Amino acid sequence: MKPSASYTLLGFLTVVNILNMIDRGLLTSFSNFIVPDLGLTNTEFGLLTGFAFLIFYSLMGLIMGAIADRVHRPRFIALGIVLWSITTAVSGMAKSFWMLFIPRIFIGIGESVLTPTALSLLSDRFPKINMGLVSGVYYLAVPLGIAASLFIAAYLGPVLGWRNCFYLLGIIGVGLALLMLLFKETPNRELDITNQLPRDVINRKTLHEAFSVLRTTLKKYPSLRLTILGGIASHLILGAMAFEQLWFVQDKGFERVEILKIAAFMGLTGGVMGNIFGGIAGDYYTKVTGKGRQTFLFWCLLAFSPVNMIYRLTDDSGTIFFTCMFLGFFQWGCIYGPVFSSVQELAPQKTRAIIVAYYLLMTNIIGLGFGVTASGIMIDYLMSQGYEQPYSLTLLIFQLLSALSLPAFYFAGKRYIKDREQLMQETT
Repeated sequence: MKPSASYTLLGFLTVVNILNMIDRGLLTSFSNFIVPDLGLTNTEFGLLTGFAFLIFYSLMGLIMGAIADRVHRPRFIALGIVLWSITTAVSGMAKSFWMLFIPRIFIGIGESVLTPTALSLLSDRFPKINMGLVSGVYYLAVPLGIAASLFIAAYLGPVLGWRNCFYLLGIIGVGLALLMLLFKETPNRELDITNQLPRDVINRKTLHEAFSVLRTTLKKYPSLRLTILGGIASHLILGAMAFEQLWFVQDKGFERVEILKIAAFMGLTGGVMGNIFGGIAGDYYTKVTGKGRQTFLFWCLLAFSPVNMIYRLTDDSGTIFFTCMFLGFFQWGCIYGPVFSSVQELAPQKTRAIIVAYYLLMTNIIGLGFGVTASGIMIDYLMSQGYEQPYSLTLLIFQLLSALSLPAFYFAGKRYIKDREQLMQETT
């Protein structure tokens, strides 16, 4: 495959991932509209953004990762896009908690196909030394998707209504699925597909073999386990941030549409800059020092820890507050490229998809899932006790919990070189 074709694939998969993040984040962005419209409690809203989506997204992602290591990946991605796009459109018809809960399950199942399959495909197209940058570009979708969902809620929401926005995204998704079918699989994978019987793609034996290799790999490489642990911890605050728009309005006193616009611009600029910086700087740090990207993540997160605490504690609603908001988006953007490239770098080539799927399983269920669900329960409890700023205290607690990522990344970096050398010896 020509380099230009590889970059075209990267660009298109990034666009698909942007749609993925918009569909995932639109419920949160419209929280100040959907919660009162459907009469949801904070606990119910937490379940919709947490349990209903993340449990099925994560558990099915492990199975999808095993399948992705055996099938035509562009077609598999197209199937996933169709499923989540149709159910996104169905979400726009919701009149109650349960009518939104069921479609969120199928959105999670559809979206679980994308990242393990896409990163597996990209890792076969690009040299390993560039995977930090490639992962960083792919995960530009996080700030771009989050910002786009905020822009949609701020500008299209008042005009079209939140329901029509969900319908529109569903239509766009089906169109992207058709375009995904134009991309080709790698020659080696085509040969593997030709040589295997269709019934061998997924059955009890193949799944058992895939999970057995997963267990062996995790047991063998401590730096991989610690990297995943660091990712889990860093996602605790990201889960709780599902309530950030409600925090802005309820505790900080911002007007809901105005803060949507501000957060969108901050997320777009800070997040994109962070993703680019994290991908390039992480690769450069590894090249110059010979150490793992996990050590780079440790120093990066340590440097931004004071900023995150000021953001949650300050009474300022002007320059200091918005500077911290921008730097917060920048910091979280820095994480994605180094983490995902580290996970892939420590995984055997034929099992990268399921290793990535396992990482997503753990970060989404324990990190995001626990973060958002426990936050909703905590907020409702604090409100029942008459606490004046329940969102602020909850977000502060989860900000502190996310600092557990620091020792995890530090010790993962310490072990990285030994584990990497062992992996290279076993694959040569």
